[in-house]
Amino acid sequence: MTIYMQNAARPAKELPVTEAERKARVELAAAYRIFAMLRWDLLIFNHITLRVAGTASSAESARFLINPFGLHYSEITASSLLLVDLEGNVLRESRWPMNRAGFIIHSALHAAQPEAHCIMHTHSTTGMAVASLKDGLSPHNFYGAMLHGQVAYHDFEGITVESGEKERLVRNIGDKRAVILRNHGLLAWGPSVAQAFLTLWTLQQACDVQIATAGAGAIHPVTPEAIARSVRESGQGEKRTCDDVFAALRRQIDAIDPSYRE
Repeated sequence: MTIYMQNAARPAKELPVTEAERKARVELAAAYRIFAMLRWDLLIFNHITLRVAGTASSAESARFLINPFGLHYSEITASSLLLVDLEGNVLRESRWPMNRAGFIIHSALHAAQPEAHCIMHTHSTTGMAVASLKDGLSPHNFYGAMLHGQVAYHDFEGITVESGEKERLVRNIGDKRAVILRNHGLLAWGPSVAQAFLTLWTLQQACDVQIATAGAGAIHPVTPEAIARSVRESGQGEKRTCDDVFAALRRQIDAIDPSYRE
């Protein structure tokens, strides 16, 4: 099956771009540029999606923004993002197609989780390495301890192009916002771009440290008490912290190249 989804027929008259959609487009385009800056991009692959507020009355009919299949993250702009519905219809004119694998994963979570406004998926080397380990993520480092018991796992079923995988994916993820797709990569979701980002950043840091220490010698274990305290006291899910982190990174890309706003 092809990994491209051809753009389905659109309504004869497109609705005007609302202020909510425009704001979402700029924020999501900023996220793509931040990923490129952090080297979390992978050629033209992987996705970040964001539900557009006010475009639908329920999660089942939600519309969301996704990157066009063919552009590098560093090329993404607010106007180039695709607006799609949960049936895979591209709702605004675009010369770019959509990646079927990205649509399957992201549409499943957007439909099933009312708070999954933003979903991020990466194929970083260390993330994929941890995803390929039998025991998955270790709690024996600063970041891994914060996520202990907070990570969902979904088994690899091949390239995600079959709609039948949606139900299993949603069931395995449940309400956990940090996800390891076994033998595949990392995923995070949240009620905002900033909250999804900091969850993914923490998961990525945990993977980086785990792989860096794997061949260095015997790991000094973190005590169960310290792990439990790390989970309780972690501020990585607090909205203010998430917003401040994302805003700081956005200022960096604004200084480098603000063309993502176009």
